Amino acid sequence: MARSLSLFERLGGKKEVEETAAAEKPMPTYNSRLQTALSFEKPLEASAFAGRHTAAITSTGNKLQELKMAIHRRIVDEMTPEEQALITQGEPARDQIKTIISAYSDREIAENPIANMSRGERFQLVDDIADELLGLGPLEPLLKDDEITEIMINGPKNIFVEQKGKLLLTDTYFHDDAHLMSIIERILTPLGRRVDESSPLVDARLSDGSRVNIIIPPLSLVGPAVTIRKFSKKALSVKDLVSFGTLSDSMAKFLEACVKARLNILVSGGTGSGKTTTLNVLSSFIPATDRIVTIEDAAELRLQQRHVVTLESRPANLEGKGAITIRDLVRNALRMRPDRIIVGEVRSGEALDMLQAMNTGHDGSLTTAHANSPRDVLSRLETMVLMAGMELPVRAVRTQVSSAIDLILQQSRIRDGSRKITYITEVQGMEGDTIILQDLFRYVQDYIDENGKSVGHYEGSGLQPLFMDKFRMNGIEMPSLQ
Repeated sequence: MARSLSLFERLGGKKEVEETAAAEKPMPTYNSRLQTALSFEKPLEASAFAGRHTAAITSTGNKLQELKMAIHRRIVDEMTPEEQALITQGEPARDQIKTIISAYSDREIAENPIANMSRGERFQLVDDIADELLGLGPLEPLLKDDEITEIMINGPKNIFVEQKGKLLLTDTYFHDDAHLMSIIERILTPLGRRVDESSPLVDARLSDGSRVNIIIPPLSLVGPAVTIRKFSKKALSVKDLVSFGTLSDSMAKFLEACVKARLNILVSGGTGSGKTTTLNVLSSFIPATDRIVTIEDAAELRLQQRHVVTLESRPANLEGKGAITIRDLVRNALRMRPDRIIVGEVRSGEALDMLQAMNTGHDGSLTTAHANSPRDVLSRLETMVLMAGMELPVRAVRTQVSSAIDLILQQSRIRDGSRKITYITEVQGMEGDTIILQDLFRYVQDYIDENGKSVGHYEGSGLQPLFMDKFRMNGIEMPSLQ
């Protein structure tokens, strides 16, 4: 998984590790893509990561970085106006730009050889410089790796990834805080966002749809911290989830019938448990004739239907004005004549508006929430409804919740990194002041094998749910619950 640093080894580099303290630097300001990519103030101060490690300095690493900087300087000093215009075209002109970089690299290496570099190593050198010019620098190989689902940057020297459900430390690094901040600025500038000491928190999105959270000092004590939730290039189908073991075939058939029968479904789970993926799969069962309005903080859902309106919330501008919240969008969606409303996640007072929508003719709506069990998510919904500022008695809130939600899917990330739907639970209604739940399916873990993998099976209750009338009204046949 880790990017090979064979060039370091061929140049005689030693994987020495020594502690270094990263000096605090003022955040740089860059005026253009070219200046951002080519402005590095000092040599690279990191070597290959090997197991547990910290920033290190190697003489060979410095030589390689000096070569890159020399090529950067030559490009800046000698580039013609035509070549500069080509670089401003960005990614579409990558092949032509790489040809230009290769020519400058060959001249620099011929004049200042540091070692016998193979053809492949020269190609890698050109790719690295092109990534600095056009992409997100050291992050490009991680963004292109389809097996990596999340990238976590804890300061310039420590970059972790989630791969197949496991967290791994990579050998990727930034030169220093200034280099990392230049990449952060490259992410934010096209979006009209900023991050600085007065506004050290920001959410953003990459051009491919990947979700980005950024937090910088003084809030982050390890330097700039960036978390990237990668946007899957291929939308997973229910068959994919069955093959992954996320749910059983009978559960998949049951959920398809529930969506077509217009049940209101809430997907519950922890961070990174796969809620959005499951929501996307559930949405694929919605008939093409329905008008769908989706509401998200960062658009991640990819519905295949034609009649879809996608809405996205907006943060405040630089003056602290103009914010459009999820709650604002839910209220507006009710005026758009939707057949179904899909809210990517409810976190606050928008839960009340979502429940009211579900109770006023928008059956078949879908949403997600953070919680560890079906019972917990009901408590969270109560809290979120009260956050709307309405002074409602607890019983009235519970009545609203129990009448709006038909089905809860509990999604969990198992210890081995796999994602599973651990419960499919029916909300049966109120008994006194308590909401009654009935598990229809559940995942039972049998044991952990020698490789640390969870081995288990899915059980169906076989009980007939109380929402059978919705199936009959919509002409949907109830599948087996075994």
